[in-house]
Amino acid sequence: MPYLLDPELRDFAERLFADEALALTASEANVPLAFRVFEDLRRPLTTLAGTAGFRSLLLRALTLAKRDEPSLDAWKVTSDGSLESAGPGQHHYDVDRGALLLAHIIGLLFTFIGETLTLRLIHDVWPDTSFSTSTAEGTGNHESRG
Repeated sequence: MPYLLDPELRDFAERLFADEALALTASEANVPLAFRVFEDLRRPLTTLAGTAGFRSLLLRALTLAKRDEPSLDAWKVTSDGSLESAGPGQHHYDVDRGALLLAHIIGLLFTFIGETLTLRLIHDVWPDTSFSTSTAEGTGNHESRG
């Protein structure tokens, strides 16, 4: 059965990216927003699953996201699990591509470690983020608030 991305996850990831864009400081302007977001997420997930585990998760999410956005072929996962762009000038719509990739990562985490632990992890990285969904695993509303 093919993996389908929940639209609520995409909306959540887009909101997260919008919040991060508003919090961007002048010293961070030279790093693409998407890469900064994934670097923030890489730290706790590497602690949880190790470098190889995070790298595998990111590679799988990137493979899934490429189905919807083939231009993600320009993004590569390094040996330490960081993201990089293979081509110059590829950052003009990183927010859209980054939100898509983040939504796939969250969806995979929901599958692998469950919604509650995933939302707790996201809350640890982004304390002001909230998410509510209705899934088969949950009872209806799950919120992570700072």
